[in-house]
Amino acid sequence: MKQDIAKEISRQTASALDRAAGWSGYAAFVGLDVHKDMIAVAVALPGRGTPEYRGEIVHEPKVVRKWLDQLSREFDGVMLLFCYEAGPCGYGLYRQLLEAGHACQVVAPSLIPKKPGERIKTDRRDALKLARLLRAGDLTAVWVPDTEQEAMRDLTRARDDMKSQERKARQQLNAFLLRRGHHWPSGKKRWTKIHFSWLESIPFEQPWLQIVLQEYIGAVKAATQRVDDLTDQLMQALPGWSLAPVVDSLVALRGIDKLAATVLLAELGDISRFDSPKQLMAYLGLVPSEHSTGSRRRQGAITLTGNGHARRMLVECAWSYRFPARQTMHLKRKAETASPEAKAIAWRAQKRLCGRYRQLTQAGKNIKLVCVAIARELVGFLWDIVRHEMPNLQGQATRV
Repeated sequence: MKQDIAKEISRQTASALDRAAGWSGYAAFVGLDVHKDMIAVAVALPGRGTPEYRGEIVHEPKVVRKWLDQLSREFDGVMLLFCYEAGPCGYGLYRQLLEAGHACQVVAPSLIPKKPGERIKTDRRDALKLARLLRAGDLTAVWVPDTEQEAMRDLTRARDDMKSQERKARQQLNAFLLRRGHHWPSGKKRWTKIHFSWLESIPFEQPWLQIVLQEYIGAVKAATQRVDDLTDQLMQALPGWSLAPVVDSLVALRGIDKLAATVLLAELGDISRFDSPKQLMAYLGLVPSEHSTGSRRRQGAITLTGNGHARRMLVECAWSYRFPARQTMHLKRKAETASPEAKAIAWRAQKRLCGRYRQLTQAGKNIKLVCVAIARELVGFLWDIVRHEMPNLQGQATRV
């Protein structure tokens, strides 16, 4: 026990020394509390002095550029380290700071240390707190995508938003019909030509109810058309994407088609940046939460932290493993463009995950919990495929 404690103290000390060595090249540490109109600024000098609040500047590129020039002259052109919280203002400020020759971190708001007794929150206090924690190395930076990656992610999220609108429009139409005593048989498929023909043939005594029905039907068709249009745009943009070869390999996995693979890579980027599958599982919020003390160990539901879009897509893909493992013509045709390594990993995933699903359901586990467990293990195989494909992709880029 004492040896473990000594090792942990040694590890933390080494980490602190490495951080201090890396921080020594910066002339100052600047905390920014960013809003759409204004940016609150605080500067912390190296050492243990109290950070200084510098007021607010207008959040416009020209004003920020002029302010950066003044700040650089104040510190004789030595590199500064900036930070601000990830939020709705995006990464434009981050890229502008890098172009100016400084370093910047976009930090995760949920991982910023907070004292239990803090009850006052202002822009001034937030900026000072960020500068102080940045100097101490207590902030967790998020991965910032490049412009191509961000554009692909926005495209997939726009399709997801349109899909939500389509789902909402369908629910509203079904609710209206149910209130009026009409419903489609449960065993038949919805939203086909036959279904729409039945919807448009429903008669009402009041003429205005006929107009209401037609408006609901029109809303569903318009939402469906928007989803189809964005899906087509996504498939057209895919061949020119730098991660398109990785998408072709990920579709070898059962339950993952081109759309799912594109969404996952658009949200996660280069998955090989994670040192192990466990790190990726934790990032996706698929690991159990834990509250342990002393000899007592308590684990609960999954943490649900990190990227919710990718987590939901993985859980949807995990449902495919409820069937026995087999090499069907559909799976072989889907994996034609995948590399031999990806096909081998996908077959191992089938054997492992299909058996795991059967084992957990036979043990009486809730099916939804089983699918989450399958999604967690699916992350490991996904990480393995990307780890094999990224070196080949980087090698091709180098030769070009």
